[in-house]
Amino acid sequence: MTDPGEGLTEAEIVRWLVAEGDEVKINDIVVEVETSKSLVELPIPWAGRVDALLAQVGETVEVGAPLIRIDDGSGDEESAQSGRTPNLVGYGPTEGATKRRTRRGTREPDAGAAAAHEQAEATFDSPGPVGRPSDAREPLKPATGVASGERLPEPGQPAQQDHPPRVSANRVLAKPPLRKYAKDRGVDLTQLTGTGNGGVITRADVDAHLEARAAAPAPAASGAAAGGARHRHPGLEDRREPIRGVRKATAAAMVSSAFTAPHASEWVTLDVTASMELLERIRKRREFREVKVSPLLLVAKAVCLALRRTPEMNTSWDEEAQEIVYHGRVNLGIAAATPRGLLVPNIPDAASMELLELAHALNEATERAKEGRTQPSELSGGTFTITNVGPFGIDSGTPILNPGEAGILALGQIARRAWVVGEGADERIEPRWVTTLAVSFDHRLMDGEGSSLFLADVARILADPGQALLF
Repeated sequence: MTDPGEGLTEAEIVRWLVAEGDEVKINDIVVEVETSKSLVELPIPWAGRVDALLAQVGETVEVGAPLIRIDDGSGDEESAQSGRTPNLVGYGPTEGATKRRTRRGTREPDAGAAAAHEQAEATFDSPGPVGRPSDAREPLKPATGVASGERLPEPGQPAQQDHPPRVSANRVLAKPPLRKYAKDRGVDLTQLTGTGNGGVITRADVDAHLEARAAAPAPAASGAAAGGARHRHPGLEDRREPIRGVRKATAAAMVSSAFTAPHASEWVTLDVTASMELLERIRKRREFREVKVSPLLLVAKAVCLALRRTPEMNTSWDEEAQEIVYHGRVNLGIAAATPRGLLVPNIPDAASMELLELAHALNEATERAKEGRTQPSELSGGTFTITNVGPFGIDSGTPILNPGEAGILALGQIARRAWVVGEGADERIEPRWVTTLAVSFDHRLMDGEGSSLFLADVARILADPGQALLF
């Protein structure tokens, strides 16, 4: 498992693009993994035949753990040379760990023991340069206590009691991610019999055990509790999902932000009819005909212009150095709701872009996020964020700051509402396009005056786009 950067230490296997026996070429994409920030495609640095896939879909794999074994035809089962350096998909074995194929004419070892020994070496060898103890490379010995050829119990069921345990508590044949998976669900692996190659416990074994445990009859309830149970709706049981990936990263970031930066928020409701009319004219222009043009584009442009007059809204708080960092560029984050959760890719130096260039950048950023193609580097380095809750029919909300940023603007739905227009004798009520903007800011970095000026500038531009000429 290659280091995906950005301080990430693990990733979950989402999809294998190859199978055992497939031929691969150098740089072929072989697997998709999901980090806490994005989906990443990993290429293979070797050419040859896929000998084994060492991680299952759904497993969380630490950086440095082996993912795949390739037979490159060199005669070494793991295609290893002494002193191999770290590569894109895994690490080669350390010195002395090279395994040779059995020569013809020599006695073949017991099939079950050989399989267990091979699996143990493949899954428990230390990957080398990741700071793990070297003594962890000792392969686990095959289990004993079940006669060769004897039928194994069904997946997830405990071993027969008249046999000694297959392995002791500290000698369970299971991959580290599988151990964590079982631990998080309260499963004692010593009570399971693995159905994998050589008795290795698989995720299917754990899942089968969980299903069996859930189906076991619960202790009889008494009194009011038993009566209440009879009235429960069938099929409406609680469901649990592990906290991982984007949801785990988002939760940690939001908690850190909420309890680190003192939030304050302000709102303004305004008539944006002029901006909606401008959008219609822009869409008719030849250069914009193939580009998606939405109100978010004008809001993004207005934010970039307003940040020029309120530079403290484009800052960060450096706790260690006890300094306020005034960013020279506006790296504009766009919060995007995706099937994997909330992602905030940012558009570098958005304030320097012309309207057409900004439209292309917005569309590309949101499309890449929804398709899961956003890279970790695109999710860091933002200086200000916009979140658009309007498509969900929401007027506005109190957004939480993206960690490390001084401000975030929420755009509510743009709807037709009765609005007072005109002045004096010309005052009247008309249906207009109206929206609500909300801004949250870090009160360490600015006071209410600065945030109010910023929000007023954004509203002024959207109410009368011609005001942009004054910025």
